[in-house]
Amino acid sequence: MPKPYSYDLRQKVILAIKLDGLKITEASQLFNISRNTIGLWLKRQAQTGGFEALPNQPKGNGHKITDWEKFREFAKTYGDKTQVEMAKLWEGEISDRTISRALKKIGFTRKKRPMATVKEMRRNGKHS
Repeated sequence: MPKPYSYDLRQKVILAIKLDGLKITEASQLFNISRNTIGLWLKRQAQTGGFEALPNQPKGNGHKITDWEKFREFAKTYGDKTQVEMAKLWEGEISDRTISRALKKIGFTRKKRPMATVKEMRRNGKHS
């Protein structure tokens, strides 16, 4: 995303329009900013009293599972069920894919052996 204009530049443009009586078109040419941008700044100042840049944060997803201790207990209790069944048992609307990601995040596995077995090399009958 592009970086917002600095507060100092915004202040200069607004003061030039309000105090010096500069027209928006003249200010846009002088400061090399679009008229629409200046109009948005003036509108924001009229609504909120300030013309600071809005915080530039990317939108994140709202996580469905926030209490991880509760989910660990849930996984221990209903670990024998399928992910679809677990999604139906969890309070609120949740998908089986979300259950899958959450189980992976807490390290829950259905494997009977916690560590993989190592296969030994077999000798082919010839002695060296």
